[in-house]
Amino acid sequence: MVLKNVFRSTALGLQTWSVFSGARQSSIALPAFRQSKCSSFSNWTLTRNCKGDETLPNQPVRQYARPSRKKQEFPSQLQDLHPSMLKHEYASVPLAQSSLLDIFIFQNSRRSNLSRLTFESEKMRLKEEQLIAKVQRDENDRSSTEVKVAIMTARIRNIQEHLHKHPKDKANKRLMLMTIDSRKKKLKFLRRTRYDSFTKVCQELGITYTFPPEYYRRVTRRWLAKKAFCNKVFKEVQKQKAEQREKQRATEAKEKEPTSSTEPQGTAL
Repeated sequence: MVLKNVFRSTALGLQTWSVFSGARQSSIALPAFRQSKCSSFSNWTLTRNCKGDETLPNQPVRQYARPSRKKQEFPSQLQDLHPSMLKHEYASVPLAQSSLLDIFIFQNSRRSNLSRLTFESEKMRLKEEQLIAKVQRDENDRSSTEVKVAIMTARIRNIQEHLHKHPKDKANKRLMLMTIDSRKKKLKFLRRTRYDSFTKVCQELGITYTFPPEYYRRVTRRWLAKKAFCNKVFKEVQKQKAEQREKQRATEAKEKEPTSSTEPQGTAL
């Protein structure tokens, strides 16, 4: 019984000694670990301060956020319109140029929005008139294909400017694509019937006409390899045919050369 108590006391003493020694070693290694952690952590944030063996965690600064992208300025087609061009219809109104009317319009948001929309529609109408004047056949021409293409071009560019500011507007995007398809049809008809007018319209309106693709299908690697092989075979065949033509021309040239006469000449007596 006495031996049992002695063994129990020695085991308890060894356990306490091991615990104290481990705590001492951990307390010695902890400052070095914290210093290394602070030195590596300070590379990407400046809000955590290290003082000896303690850390002062503040609000972390997250550096992985993407920077905000700046939208590129989209050139508006209405920039070349002078403001004096918008006042020719309102010159006869006596209150059109008064300051009281301007103050009243700017004080009321509804009136200001209405005036802004009115001026925008007026600008669009003037821009359409400018494009029509460039391509119309005569002064009274309002229904020709050239005039329709000019009107569609003004509307397409206006919707493009709107979509640059509001890229999630799907309704106007659909309207723009439908208008582009209609203009493409009219340009195709104009190119087939009146090529001179077609070139003039494209030049005056700044339109680049591109031909439709030959195949409306997905391009696969197998199709590309097959197409490259066919082109290679075609070039080899053309090369062989060219060599055969050269040989044939050479033989024909030899046959056409005059043969020298080999008849013996008579001796004079």
